[in-house]
Amino acid sequence: MREIQATLDSFLAGAAEGDCWLIDDAGRGAEGIAYYAPERMTNGTWNLYLLAVQPGRHRRGRGTALVCHVEQDLQSCGARVLLIETSGVPGFAGQRAFYTRLGYHQEARIRDFYDAGDDKIVYWKALAPADPPTHARAPRSRSAF
Repeated sequence: MREIQATLDSFLAGAAEGDCWLIDDAGRGAEGIAYYAPERMTNGTWNLYLLAVQPGRHRRGRGTALVCHVEQDLQSCGARVLLIETSGVPGFAGQRAFYTRLGYHQEARIRDFYDAGDDKIVYWKALAPADPPTHARAPRSRSAF
Protein backbone atom coordinates (compact mmCIF):
# COMPACT_ATOMS: atom_id res chain seq x y z
CA MET A 1 0.00 0.00 0.00
CA ARG A 2 2.91 2.35 0.68
CA GLU A 3 4.05 2.03 -2.94
CA ILE A 4 0.62 3.05 -4.20
CA GLN A 5 0.52 6.08 -1.89
CA ALA A 6 4.05 7.11 -2.91
CA THR A 7 3.15 6.84 -6.61
CA LEU A 8 -0.02 8.87 -6.10
CA ASP A 9 1.85 11.50 -4.05
CA SER A 10 4.46 11.78 -6.82
CA PHE A 11 1.72 12.20 -9.41
CA LEU A 12 -0.08 14.87 -7.39
CA ALA A 13 3.21 16.73 -6.91
CA GLY A 14 3.63 16.86 -10.70
CA ALA A 15 6.66 14.57 -10.74
CA ALA A 16 5.04 11.83 -12.83
CA GLU A 17 4.37 13.71 -16.05
CA GLY A 18 2.48 11.60 -18.58
CA ASP A 19 1.21 9.13 -16.00
CA CYS A 20 -2.56 8.85 -15.57
CA TRP A 21 -4.81 8.05 -12.63
CA LEU A 22 -8.46 7.24 -13.17
CA ILE A 23 -10.75 7.25 -10.15
CA ASP A 24 -14.27 5.85 -10.35
CA ASP A 25 -16.19 7.55 -7.60
CA ALA A 26 -19.71 6.79 -8.91
CA GLY A 27 -20.95 9.56 -6.62
CA ARG A 28 -20.36 7.47 -3.50
CA GLY A 29 -16.63 7.80 -2.93
CA ALA A 30 -13.85 5.92 -4.69
CA GLU A 31 -15.10 2.54 -5.88
CA GLY A 32 -12.22 1.79 -8.21
CA ILE A 33 -8.92 3.16 -9.47
CA ALA A 34 -6.63 2.61 -12.41
CA TYR A 35 -3.07 3.85 -12.84
CA TYR A 36 -1.43 3.71 -16.25
CA ALA A 37 1.71 5.17 -17.73
CA PRO A 38 3.72 5.10 -20.93
CA GLU A 39 6.49 2.55 -21.25
CA ARG A 40 9.60 4.66 -21.48
CA MET A 41 11.67 4.43 -24.66
CA THR A 42 8.86 2.90 -26.75
CA ASN A 43 6.49 4.24 -29.38
CA GLY A 44 2.93 4.03 -28.08
CA THR A 45 3.28 1.22 -25.53
CA TRP A 46 1.57 1.74 -22.17
CA ASN A 47 1.34 -0.18 -18.90
CA LEU A 48 -1.70 -0.55 -16.70
CA TYR A 49 0.14 -0.78 -13.38
CA LEU A 50 -2.80 -0.75 -11.01
CA LEU A 51 -6.43 -1.74 -11.24
CA ALA A 52 -8.41 -2.00 -8.02
CA VAL A 53 -12.10 -2.10 -7.17
CA GLN A 54 -13.52 -1.98 -3.65
CA PRO A 55 -14.18 -5.58 -2.54
CA GLY A 56 -17.88 -4.91 -2.02
CA ARG A 57 -18.15 -3.71 -5.64
CA HIS A 58 -16.58 -6.74 -7.36
CA ARG A 59 -18.49 -8.45 -10.19
CA ARG A 60 -20.57 -5.37 -10.97
CA GLY A 61 -18.70 -4.21 -14.07
CA ARG A 62 -16.58 -1.55 -12.40
CA GLY A 63 -13.25 -3.17 -13.32
CA THR A 64 -14.38 -3.75 -16.89
CA ALA A 65 -15.55 -0.14 -17.15
CA LEU A 66 -12.21 1.13 -15.84
CA VAL A 67 -10.17 -0.98 -18.29
CA CYS A 68 -12.43 0.01 -21.21
CA HIS A 69 -12.05 3.67 -20.29
CA VAL A 70 -8.26 3.33 -20.14
CA GLU A 71 -8.25 1.62 -23.55
CA GLN A 72 -10.48 4.31 -25.11
CA ASP A 73 -8.35 7.09 -23.63
CA LEU A 74 -5.17 5.53 -25.00
CA GLN A 75 -6.71 4.79 -28.41
CA SER A 76 -7.76 8.43 -28.70
CA CYS A 77 -4.14 9.53 -28.38
CA GLY A 78 -2.71 6.93 -30.77
CA ALA A 79 -1.32 4.39 -28.32
CA ARG A 80 -0.55 1.01 -29.89
CA VAL A 81 -0.22 -1.51 -27.07
CA LEU A 82 -1.40 -1.90 -23.48
CA LEU A 83 0.45 -4.24 -21.12
CA ILE A 84 -0.89 -5.46 -17.80
CA GLU A 85 1.11 -7.39 -15.25
CA THR A 86 -0.16 -9.48 -12.39
CA SER A 87 0.93 -12.24 -10.08
CA GLY A 88 1.07 -15.89 -11.08
CA VAL A 89 0.08 -17.28 -7.67
CA PRO A 90 -3.18 -19.26 -7.43
CA GLY A 91 -4.88 -16.45 -5.50
CA PHE A 92 -4.65 -14.25 -8.62
CA ALA A 93 -6.34 -16.73 -10.97
CA GLY A 94 -9.48 -14.56 -11.00
CA GLN A 95 -7.53 -11.50 -12.11
CA ARG A 96 -5.81 -13.47 -14.86
CA ALA A 97 -9.15 -14.83 -16.10
CA PHE A 98 -10.57 -11.29 -16.01
CA TYR A 99 -7.84 -9.96 -18.33
CA THR A 100 -8.30 -12.91 -20.68
CA ARG A 101 -12.05 -12.21 -20.87
CA LEU A 102 -11.23 -8.62 -21.85
CA GLY A 103 -9.19 -9.82 -24.82
CA TYR A 104 -5.69 -9.73 -23.33
CA HIS A 105 -3.22 -12.47 -24.18
CA GLN A 106 -0.59 -13.84 -21.84
CA GLU A 107 2.63 -12.64 -23.41
CA ALA A 108 5.28 -13.44 -20.81
CA ARG A 109 6.01 -15.09 -17.51
CA ILE A 110 8.97 -13.98 -15.42
CA ARG A 111 9.68 -16.63 -12.83
CA ASP A 112 10.12 -15.67 -9.17
CA PHE A 113 9.70 -11.97 -10.01
CA TYR A 114 7.76 -10.76 -6.99
CA ASP A 115 9.15 -13.41 -4.63
CA ALA A 116 10.26 -17.02 -4.72
CA GLY A 117 7.36 -18.91 -6.32
CA ASP A 118 5.52 -15.71 -7.31
CA ASP A 119 5.88 -15.18 -11.05
CA LYS A 120 5.01 -12.01 -12.92
CA ILE A 121 2.52 -12.67 -15.72
CA VAL A 122 2.38 -10.04 -18.47
CA TYR A 123 -0.75 -9.61 -20.58
CA TRP A 124 -0.76 -7.83 -23.96
CA LYS A 125 -3.41 -6.23 -26.14
CA ALA A 126 -3.10 -4.26 -29.37
CA LEU A 127 -4.95 -0.95 -29.20
CA ALA A 128 -4.30 0.23 -32.74
CA PRO A 129 -3.52 -1.19 -36.17
CA ALA A 130 0.08 -2.19 -36.89
CA ASP A 131 0.84 1.11 -38.64
CA PRO A 132 2.52 3.28 -35.98
CA PRO A 133 1.19 6.80 -35.37
CA THR A 134 3.38 9.66 -36.50
CA HIS A 135 3.22 11.22 -33.04
CA ALA A 136 1.15 10.04 -30.11
CA ARG A 137 0.00 12.64 -27.60
CA ALA A 138 -0.34 11.84 -23.94
CA PRO A 139 -3.88 11.40 -22.59
CA ARG A 140 -5.20 13.86 -20.07
CA SER A 141 -5.31 12.64 -16.50
CA ARG A 142 -8.75 12.32 -15.06
CA SER A 143 -9.98 12.13 -11.52
CA ALA A 144 -13.31 10.48 -12.33
CA PHE A 145 -15.30 9.23 -15.29
